[in-house]
Amino acid sequence: MVNKAFAKKTDTTSTGKKVVATNGSVGGSPLNGIKGVLYREMSIFRKKAKKQIIASSLSPLLFLIAFGWSFGDEMSVGGLPYIVFLLPGLITMSSLNNSYGIAQEINVSRFYLRVFDEYLIAPILPVEIVLGEAAYGMFKGLLSTGLILIYAMIFSVKLTLSVEFYAAIILHTFIFSSLGVAIAMLIRQHRNQAAVNTFVITPMIFLCGTFFPVEKLPAIFKVVVYSLPLTYSTKVIRASLTGGAFEPLYMIILVAYAIFFFLLALMAVRKVEA
Repeated sequence: MVNKAFAKKTDTTSTGKKVVATNGSVGGSPLNGIKGVLYREMSIFRKKAKKQIIASSLSPLLFLIAFGWSFGDEMSVGGLPYIVFLLPGLITMSSLNNSYGIAQEINVSRFYLRVFDEYLIAPILPVEIVLGEAAYGMFKGLLSTGLILIYAMIFSVKLTLSVEFYAAIILHTFIFSSLGVAIAMLIRQHRNQAAVNTFVITPMIFLCGTFFPVEKLPAIFKVVVYSLPLTYSTKVIRASLTGGAFEPLYMIILVAYAIFFFLLALMAVRKVEA
């Protein structure tokens, strides 16, 4: 698919020599490369939007029905009815799955469709590839967040949408989108993606405070979960939505993770380019 951001045109100099000009990063706006990558991903998403939206909304709904209605107001966690405690966790879980899920799509594009070969010879920089893909992952993560907030209204769960929440969810989706780009670039075979999901993503989802407080875990597991970014994003997002104590230190930790995963993704793309 050809995008305006990658469009080339030729001109002739006074010596009669043809010069190739581009609307991309080389001699153009650095945003054009990002828009070009994002344009391609969004064009594909539009073709299967209904299926993806249904898939994104089904899993959180099942968890709400199975756990939210089952426990309802009869069980409380940290002074909150369990369904109120659960909803922010579902937001972090679903947005993680959708933001990080771009790794699978990038893998298909890279190993089978050879789209990344086109990116690497296009007049765009690796940083633009990373930011374009991360922006697409953030879009998917924020879309799933919106769906769960609709569920909150349906289930009559009162949540507070604060500035802290918006900052935290944007940072959260950027972290896992960047991680998705990094993993997709670092693995050498498509089938290895499933192993990463099994040994990293799935345990993180179930152990980092999504369904129960991490304080209930044995000490040895606490050491592990407090080294994972989902623990901090879950705490910050839950506190911002339920009126709990907001810890600025956790936001600083999330910023550090965002920088680390972004640089890791950038290094991985440059490695593939080399």
